[in-house]
Amino acid sequence: MRIIGNDPSVPRQEHAVASGTLTNGKAVVVNTDGTVSTALTTNDSFGSAAVFESASTSNIGSDYDTTNNKIVIAYRDGGNSSYGTAVVGTVSSTSISFGTPVVYNSGSSTYNDCAFDSSNGKMVISYIDVANNERPTAIVGTVSGTAISFGSETVASDVGGTYMTSAFDSNSNKVVLAYRSGNTGGAVVGTVSGTSISFGSEATFNSGVTVNPEMVFDSSNNKVVISYVDAGNSDVLTSVVGTVSGTSISFGSEVALSTSGSAGRVASAFDTNENKVVVIYTESGTSNIPQAVIGTVSGTSISFTTKVAAATGADVLDRITFDPSTNKIVFPYKAVTTNYGTLKTATVSGSSITFSSATTFEAAAIDDTIDAVYDPDTNQVVIAYRDAGNSDYGTAIVSSIGSSNITSENYIGIARSGAADTAGAIIDTQGAIADNLSGLTAGQSYYVQTDGTLGTTAADPSVFAGTAVSATKLIVKG
Repeated sequence: MRIIGNDPSVPRQEHAVASGTLTNGKAVVVNTDGTVSTALTTNDSFGSAAVFESASTSNIGSDYDTTNNKIVIAYRDGGNSSYGTAVVGTVSSTSISFGTPVVYNSGSSTYNDCAFDSSNGKMVISYIDVANNERPTAIVGTVSGTAISFGSETVASDVGGTYMTSAFDSNSNKVVLAYRSGNTGGAVVGTVSGTSISFGSEATFNSGVTVNPEMVFDSSNNKVVISYVDAGNSDVLTSVVGTVSGTSISFGSEVALSTSGSAGRVASAFDTNENKVVVIYTESGTSNIPQAVIGTVSGTSISFTTKVAAATGADVLDRITFDPSTNKIVFPYKAVTTNYGTLKTATVSGSSITFSSATTFEAAAIDDTIDAVYDPDTNQVVIAYRDAGNSDYGTAIVSSIGSSNITSENYIGIARSGAADTAGAIIDTQGAIADNLSGLTAGQSYYVQTDGTLGTTAADPSVFAGTAVSATKLIVKG
């Protein structure tokens, strides 16, 4: 950009190249490449819900197959003897459609989870096989079109367990499973070969009673982070960092958070923009209102910020994900006041986290099994859940997460004239008088609104645009 004029009596203006269409009289932001755009904020939006299982569905897990550009949802099919079942979903625009469900375990399966091995192009589904003495088990799935086929089941541990979480370590190209092994916290490293998976020896990450483990892969430090409730230590929320080497995993020291009362549900995600681990959890001391902390991995340890409330009521959470297209944590949950399917997003900046207002993705009761996964091909998030308002059917919906291109730092002024994409534009900048406006009140402060217009009430984010000196003129901030 270049400044026109250096006489203080001449309004300060800048020439710039438009990115997208600029509208005369609307607020403008400068982009990181020096182009300018109209200040805009979009809200979360949703497509139509689609049923993937017309029967009672629970224990839902999902992940995205980047080789075939499909989502895979694994679940317990209550309409078919609680068998472990999977289905392939295809996102098109704001809709999702499904192929035919396929059984991968002809027995009762709980705590189903998915991790996509991108080095082999395979979906690894892990679960607790109730019919086989509750042993932690995994199976390799291969997606073809809208179908999925499976190799043979492989037992990960001969000790009966419960709970299951998994993650793909893209540094070692291994799949890590973590679960409650007997009572303690156990983890194994899995190696995919063709349609099979083999496991190394089990390692213990917590010698006490372990509840609700959730694991993420920190791609900036090449570590896995397991967060869980340590029932052997007053139900404190605890995290530990794991390092994969070959077919083994080792752990640093456990880090206990200062929680208020017993921790309950735990969800975690890795923010690749800030390189932080975000954990959202409930605790009895805050009336089970979800709390959020930000974790920073250093070596084999992790440190956390002070908790902040993620909601105002005892909303029921399950699993969360990160949307790198908007740099937001996506937090679906069952609202305590309505039981509706509800969504918030969280934005991490350094050691702070802020939450958006809530939006509804299912205006009917849902249950407490909810998963979310990011689709990098459409830059959207797929939410899978049990629809209690529709006979507990397995249901999914596509969400376009809202975004904003405006901050208090990148707002530069008001477009003096309209401009087409890539065309030159003139902007009234700091200290200039923008005189192409209407309906203003002299002496009134004005704020940038979500559509780039001006208003007397601050929007989110709050950006001061300037002060009116007449019905048509505004002194641009500064």
